Amino acid sequence: MKLSLKTAVFLAVIIIGSLSEGATAAMKESTFHLPETVGVWSRPDSAQIIDATNIFAYMNGAGELYLGYRFDHIEVSEYTAEDQPAIVVEVYFMETSDDAFGLLSLDWGGEPVTFGESSVSDATGPIVPASKALYGGGLLRMWSDTLYARIMADRETPASKEAVLALGRAIAAGRENPLEPEFLHVLPHTIDSDWVLRPDRIGYFRSYMVLNSFYYLSHQNILNLDHATEAVTAPYEKTLDTGERTRVHMVCVKYATSEQARQALEHFHNAYVPEHAYDLAADSMTAHSNFFKIEDGWLGYRVNGAYLALVFECPDQESARMILNHVQF
Repeated sequence: MKLSLKTAVFLAVIIIGSLSEGATAAMKESTFHLPETVGVWSRPDSAQIIDATNIFAYMNGAGELYLGYRFDHIEVSEYTAEDQPAIVVEVYFMETSDDAFGLLSLDWGGEPVTFGESSVSDATGPIVPASKALYGGGLLRMWSDTLYARIMADRETPASKEAVLALGRAIAAGRENPLEPEFLHVLPHTIDSDWVLRPDRIGYFRSYMVLNSFYYLSHQNILNLDHATEAVTAPYEKTLDTGERTRVHMVCVKYATSEQARQALEHFHNAYVPEHAYDLAADSMTAHSNFFKIEDGWLGYRVNGAYLALVFECPDQESARMILNHVQF
């Protein structure tokens, strides 16, 4: 998503204005310490601190993706060595493990890496790829409890790869190994044995701008998303008799209250399908579904209490209905 300077400044004002006091607090002393040396590389004594007040100066055009989660600050350290590529370490401090997971879910590409994490069990099994770290082309991205980290070598060499992975192990050492966000389990692995979830395309988010990086809906916040909401999006694929694959896109949101879910649905309906009358009574306490034929296929939505599910680009109304009926809330 490319942003003009004017748009980036406008978004920065909106996002920073919506952050809690804790997320916009002044610079703080580091409570996390990377090793001073790794192989032949060494770092300065102190890290650069990035928070909501200077993130747009630090990263051009991507700050809104990080502020879209409950973000506190980033600690940036650069490791250097003579005649070796520089290695930059960014450690993101998030409010919860779920927020750190959300940053990893922005991109599932790369070679899975493990750092000897203790095993955790979940009766329903993991939804997303099991690895908490991904490496490729000199870049390691990892989720470690409430931390998310990016470790980047300017140029990949066998030695720089070894150093990058060693720094990843140092970050993960001694930290908790929590489960993926519970809300992901609203997504069934399969639907009626035909539609299959793409786990490597699952995105967990709280911001409409992050949603747009997964599946574009609108330049406005038509689902009323904020830091109090939880949301997940993923495609489902089906192989047709011709051997071709067709795909639909699911978006599920959990709001703080059922009233907020219904307000969000009304806002979405009026913005996305304004040509159709909105027929859900404000005081309705029962689950409600609706379906519409639009330009790129069938759209369906279902609201139930504080939960809202939407499915896009369905081949027909019955597919949209069946898919929504399998959402697990």
